[in-house]
Amino acid sequence: MSSYAAPPRATGRLKRPFGTLYYEVTGSGPALLFAHGLGGNHLSWWQQVAHFAPHYTCVTFAHRGFAPSDAIPDGPDPADYAGDLAALIEHLELPDVRLVGQSMGGWTMLEYALAHPDTVKALVLSSTSGTLDRRGSDPSGGRDYDAWLKDADAKIADGMAKGIHPAVGVSAAERWPALHLLYRSIDEMAGALDKAKLREGLRRTATRTLADLKAFRVPTLLIAGGEDTVFPAFLASAIAANLPCGEAEIISDSGHSPYFEQAATFNARVDAFLARQR
Repeated sequence: MSSYAAPPRATGRLKRPFGTLYYEVTGSGPALLFAHGLGGNHLSWWQQVAHFAPHYTCVTFAHRGFAPSDAIPDGPDPADYAGDLAALIEHLELPDVRLVGQSMGGWTMLEYALAHPDTVKALVLSSTSGTLDRRGSDPSGGRDYDAWLKDADAKIADGMAKGIHPAVGVSAAERWPALHLLYRSIDEMAGALDKAKLREGLRRTATRTLADLKAFRVPTLLIAGGEDTVFPAFLASAIAANLPCGEAEIISDSGHSPYFEQAATFNARVDAFLARQR
């Protein structure tokens, strides 16, 4: 008979001023929390939870306004995300945490880490600079960013004309059509949420400068995909070089969602990073 036993798993809903925040807790060990991007929810991390749960207590949740968390009539404000995370960490009575944020989830995780640096043992920013101003973080003064953006916009338009989600990209959709289908299905679970409006809210709240993080000593890993058309991979290295405890990993053959499309590589990089923080 097999000796395998599934890791312990529990689900819950945390009452917040907007309604309830849905969350799942899987596994045992040090706390490892995941915040999804604009095209996701708690399910986005299925490949990470399965990998990390034998050694970590994995916590996933759906941001406010994203099903199965409660909807918000006028849509969520990203400025409220870190407060929801703080309430969830307090509710689960976690003494310390390791944080992983994908794209939009970087707003949640970076702001929480800045407000609670003594609680956060490690921070992973995947395909995101969070609340940092992107153009302002470009060492060329914006020249390289502007050139990247022009090229990326053209590639996104070409992909969307073919029915390909920008967060996956043409190359990954061709290689893994099943993953592309799953990504789109998870994305559509958000229902009537106005993501264009939310995207504007993300841009509005990304105003921090690298100077704001001059004394930020939380060990931070920035992971980026070399084929990403949503977040410029070169910024991951540039930002990491300006952090007191920063490092960067570029997965050359990945698009905007390395955790989803290159899960084995992503998990290995995060595993090694977390091991160095023990």
